[in-house]
Amino acid sequence: MLVVQNLSHQFYRHGRPNVLFEGLSFELERGGRLAVLGRNGQGKSTLLKILGGVLAPTSGRLSWGRARPSWPIGFAGAFQGSLTGLDNILFICRLYRCDAKEVIRRTEGFAELGEALTQEVKYYSTGMRARLAFGLSLAVDFDYYLIDEVIVVGDARFQRKCQDELFNKRGSRGFIVATHDLNWVADMCDRAVVIERGRATLYEHILEAVEAAASIQSEPA
Repeated sequence: MLVVQNLSHQFYRHGRPNVLFEGLSFELERGGRLAVLGRNGQGKSTLLKILGGVLAPTSGRLSWGRARPSWPIGFAGAFQGSLTGLDNILFICRLYRCDAKEVIRRTEGFAELGEALTQEVKYYSTGMRARLAFGLSLAVDFDYYLIDEVIVVGDARFQRKCQDELFNKRGSRGFIVATHDLNWVADMCDRAVVIERGRATLYEHILEAVEAAASIQSEPA
């Protein structure tokens, strides 16, 4: 189970501290679905990076217990651009101690990138990066998935494939999803964190969170 206690993060701009969010606490059991909502630049991606171990929080603590979370899955991907798609897969296999042949087979089958896997990732389009990230993350056995702004990618057929693989076949896993798609959130998530102007508010009822986020998005920046 994920346990977050009094989590805060700030950055410095022109020598002055700027608070993205502070005092965030929540728990998420395996199978829970948590949305992270807010306008661009408010800290959604930063929160996912902290939860995924990419960034350290300014204060507070979090624990995954024995659970294994994914890296933040997004358009940018968690890849080294000078390596090929295949080399990035092999690196992840070493990192997570997975069977390389099986992970490559499953990633190729899902991502449908073909010969592009032998190309350097820096030449990939954003959609190709996202497909590689989705395919690779589904080929590794995670207890929780961290998804940053990517709910579906590609054409309608591939979108249905993503939805089925993630949220149906892996419906017993936990999900933390940063997104602007409030209709999707209302249908698919249980709770939400709304980040706005240095505050991170946890909503236990998803429709209240959607209403709050919609109100914020309608305000001038």
